[in-house]
Amino acid sequence: MDASSPAEIVRQFLRDMERLDYDSALKLVTDTCEYTNPPPLGVVRGPAGIRGVLEPFFAPTLENEFRILREASSGPMVFMERLDRHRLADKWVELPVTGVFEVHDGRIAVWRDYFDITTIMSQWPAA
Repeated sequence: MDASSPAEIVRQFLRDMERLDYDSALKLVTDTCEYTNPPPLGVVRGPAGIRGVLEPFFAPTLENEFRILREASSGPMVFMERLDRHRLADKWVELPVTGVFEVHDGRIAVWRDYFDITTIMSQWPAA
């Protein structure tokens, strides 16, 4: 990894995820990265755990956009208020999210997303 700032590493991770480039994005997380979502989704660990949650969730998307509305960082901590937008076959779905990341040695070690699960699930296609 290069010596990019923690905020730039997170921005690159989100750009990769917009394109659903899991291979590139997951190179930016540690093997033990803890990814937390609101209940009932909960916590998964490592690249395989993250991919196991995101790949099936994003399967119906035709396009993704993660708009960063506000950003703050202090040392390894990065806070990003985002508007996550997902184009489905018949509509765009938007979800306000606040992400909290910890970056150590050039990779994301902790990723917590805070959002209203009902907002996204009420708009998402049934599995």
